[in-house]
Amino acid sequence: MEYLKGIEKHSFGGTCYANNYYLFLLLEYLGYDVKLCGADMKNPDVHLISIVTINGAEYIVDCGYAAPFFKPLPRDLEEDFTLYFGEEEYIIKAQDRNRLTKIEQFFNGKLQHWYTVKPQPRKIEEFKKVIIDSYADDATFMNAIRITRFTENGSFVLKNLYLTETIDHKTYTTKIVRKDLPAIVEQKFGMPADIVSKAISHIEELKDIYD
Repeated sequence: MEYLKGIEKHSFGGTCYANNYYLFLLLEYLGYDVKLCGADMKNPDVHLISIVTINGAEYIVDCGYAAPFFKPLPRDLEEDFTLYFGEEEYIIKAQDRNRLTKIEQFFNGKLQHWYTVKPQPRKIEEFKKVIIDSYADDATFMNAIRITRFTENGSFVLKNLYLTETIDHKTYTTKIVRKDLPAIVEQKFGMPADIVSKAISHIEELKDIYD
């Protein structure tokens, strides 16, 4: 209820541990053949996704990567599958010999981030430690600002002090003065400025989310 209230009242989202887990529960409740799975980034099991099987074909469902994955991503690929969105490019690689799927994110042609999906079914309890660690004082997302909102024809992406707006595949990036962040987040993302101000007040130095 707290998760849903945050979405309804304050336009909150969440990390993959909330967004993808509750979506998994919803898909399971609706009767889909779905399993919760882990994914590796620089460290193992720091990302959470779902895999849905329809007519024998597997699809990755991920609404916790701050990426424009509007539709399930095919896993049974013979060649790479690419998604383009503004200056960002996402490549879903064909499965390797261990049946693992790698997803790569490029920005302006430069590889920024990636994760590797492991298809074994998991329980949310197995991620207890990594979830707790994500709230540590020195954890990346406790010291960085990352908010993404998608619309029918574009997106707003806030990475620390840089706001990128994509409209009809045209992209504009603006640097923001820190004191203006709460008002801009309220305007662009619908989150109350007073809550945003309180949330970022403890951050002394903003971390690069790609470190």
